[in-house]
Amino acid sequence: MSVPIVLASGSQIRATLLRNAGLEVEIMRPRVDEAAVKQALLAEGAPPRDIADALAELKARKISEKTPGALVIGCDQVLEFDGALLSKPETPEAALDQLRQMRGKRHRLLSAAVICRDGRPEWRHVGQVRLTMRAASDAYLQAYVARNWDSIRDAVGAYKLEEEGVRLFTAIDGDYFTVLGMPLLELLNFLMLRGAIDS
Repeated sequence: MSVPIVLASGSQIRATLLRNAGLEVEIMRPRVDEAAVKQALLAEGAPPRDIADALAELKARKISEKTPGALVIGCDQVLEFDGALLSKPETPEAALDQLRQMRGKRHRLLSAAVICRDGRPEWRHVGQVRLTMRAASDAYLQAYVARNWDSIRDAVGAYKLEEEGVRLFTAIDGDYFTVLGMPLLELLNFLMLRGAIDS
């Protein structure tokens, strides 16, 4: 009998990545105060990698406790720039400010995934990508935010690489799926080794 797979996320792109890879997944959105957890971890001096991992585990564990026997995937992504974490922009002005700060410079995206079963972690991985943003003009950035605000308001860093946001970059060092918010290849490898999906 196959093991049910649940994605503990409201992210449409993550669900699409898994379904495009041929997985049947149930979607359950966990209720987690991410901002409060992130602030507590930052206050303790936790590095960005550990923050992404802890948030991914929290989401997976929360749903896993409600779905006995299922493999529950929790994910989180953080953006580190100049030693600080950037959050999803709350306004178009905040998005523009983030993009202005990052233009012409490099930043890191860390995408964590944790799989829990019966409330316990069974697997975890944090993928890392380094991105170099081109020195776009103020006029272009303003127009970009105006055109794309409805989409980028939910994106850490105020861009989506799978959309017009790809034009903001000159170089990307790392895995494309990790940029989209999930270390997909590593996750699929684990599910195959575990026998949860065909290999």
